[in-house]
Amino acid sequence: MSAQTAPVRRRAGSRDRRQEERVAWAFVAPNTVLLALFVLVPLVGAFVISFQRTNGFGAADWVGAANYARLLGDPLFWRALLNTVLFTVLVTPVSMGLGLLAALLLNSVLPARGLFRSVLITPMAVSGVATALIGVLVFDQNSGVLDALLGLVGIGPVQWQSDPAAAFTSVVLVTIWWRVGFNMLIYLAGLQGIGPELHEAAELDGAGWWRRLRSVTVPLLGPSTFFLTVLNVIYSFQVFDIVFVLTGGGPRNATSVLVTYAYDTGFVTRDQGYAAAIGMVLLLLAVVFAIAQWRGSRNRDLVG
Repeated sequence: MSAQTAPVRRRAGSRDRRQEERVAWAFVAPNTVLLALFVLVPLVGAFVISFQRTNGFGAADWVGAANYARLLGDPLFWRALLNTVLFTVLVTPVSMGLGLLAALLLNSVLPARGLFRSVLITPMAVSGVATALIGVLVFDQNSGVLDALLGLVGIGPVQWQSDPAAAFTSVVLVTIWWRVGFNMLIYLAGLQGIGPELHEAAELDGAGWWRRLRSVTVPLLGPSTFFLTVLNVIYSFQVFDIVFVLTGGGPRNATSVLVTYAYDTGFVTRDQGYAAAIGMVLLLLAVVFAIAQWRGSRNRDLVG
C-alpha cells in the first residue's frame, strides 16, 4: 500500500512546489518588469548611444570607441573625476564616523534621545534639492547665515561661491549633514542587535569602554559598515542635486563632478553620445568598487 501511494505523494509534492514557484513569480513579476523598463532598457540604450555622435535630434552617427578615446585627452573629465574621488574620500568616512558616534550616544541613556533622533533623521526625510536650498541659505556669500555668524565673532566673510576651495568645502559640509542621519539610523539598528551579554562578559574580563568598542562593538557592526560603505561610495559617485543647486559645478569647475559634467555635456552642449560615455565610465567605477568591497568583506568573513 505504501509502495503504491509513494509515487502519488511525490507527484502531489511536485505539483505543490510548481504552484509555489508560480505564486512566487507572480509576486516578483511586477518588480521585474519595472526594473527592466526603467533600469535595464535605459542602461542598454545609454550603452548604445555612447558609441554614437548625436545631439538627441535626427539620425546619429556611429563613431565606435571615439567617445571613450576622447575621454583620455579631456582635462575637464579628469578634473571632474578627481573632484568625484576627493568628494567620496572626504564625505564617506566623515559621515559614517559621525553617524556611528551619534548612534553610540543615542543607544545609551542619553536624555531626550527621541528628540535627537528626530533631529538627525530630519535631513534624510527631505530631498537633496531641498537640502541644497537650505545650504544656499547658510553658505550664500552675500546674505548667508554662516557669514553673518562669523561676522559676530570678528571673522571676515568667506567667498563661498567665488573661492574654489570654499565652494568645494560647502558642498562637502552640506552632504555630510544630509548623510549623517541615515548612517546613524543603520548603525543604531546594528547596535540594538548586539546582545548586552557580550559587553557584560567583556567588562567582567576587565575591558574598558574603549576596548569594548574596538574589540566587540565595531567588529559586530561589520555588516552595517559594509552596507553603508558601498551605499555611501555609490551615492558619492552619483552626487548631482546638491552640487547642481549649491554651486552648479563652479567656480571654474572646482566642484564639477562626473554627473554634473555628464549633465552639462548632454543637455547644455547637446553632445549626448559623449555624455553617455561619461555615464558608462561612472557605472563601471561603481560596479568595480562594489565588487571589490564585497570580495574584501567576504574574504575577511572566511578568514574570521
